[in-house]
Amino acid sequence: MIYCVEDDDGSRELMLYTLKAAGFEAVGFRDGQSFHRQMRECAGTGRYPDLIMLDIMLPDEDGISILHKLREQLATENIPVIMESAKGTEYDKVIGLDLGADDYLAKPFGMMEMLSRVKAVLRRKPGVRAAADEEEDDSILTAGNITMNITEHTVLAGGNNIELTLKEYELLRLLLRNRGKVFSREELLSSVWSSDFVGESRTVDVHVGTLRSKLGAEGDIIETVRGVGYRLGSRQGDSQ
Repeated sequence: MIYCVEDDDGSRELMLYTLKAAGFEAVGFRDGQSFHRQMRECAGTGRYPDLIMLDIMLPDEDGISILHKLREQLATENIPVIMESAKGTEYDKVIGLDLGADDYLAKPFGMMEMLSRVKAVLRRKPGVRAAADEEEDDSILTAGNITMNITEHTVLAGGNNIELTLKEYELLRLLLRNRGKVFSREELLSSVWSSDFVGESRTVDVHVGTLRSKLGAEGDIIETVRGVGYRLGSRQGDSQ
């Protein structure tokens, strides 16, 4: 079980969705008060979370104070904690790590980076593995704030559900699975529309345009390579 203490509703829901899609159990809390209430219930049952994602800037009690309390108590001193902060200052990072945080994420961060950090921290805790680690599985594709669930045939962009046509979906899936690779329009036509498709490269341009539009603020991650075609690039805070 992973606890996400994050006051921004959109960010928290995106984190929870990504974690659950990757095979983790996850619960969110928007402030320190609700988190502490849940931890008191954990004390009664003796069942604590396997990891805590802890934002530094919270509306009531800051994450540094919460981390300090966790490390002071025998029952919670060894629970892995990943700190996150929009500040991104060296001071916050040093203080958090000095107090016993296991890792630190500077906002904005991509969901791929978050999952990578979570899995790395949990690997160091005996007996805890995500379902996604127990078998080779690429059913969850992520880039920046875009998450595609192949099993459920869903796409999230910036925390919002995105409705795509079949070809838009297949186009995005191809780009996500081959991140950084430049595809010519002819290659995209062959891969997405099949090799016997009778059409022209303008078909690709139109679909890329509508896909970018539907992805909204996340759409610029699909980059145009002049004279060649398209590729899925990277954005600030996104892990390559």
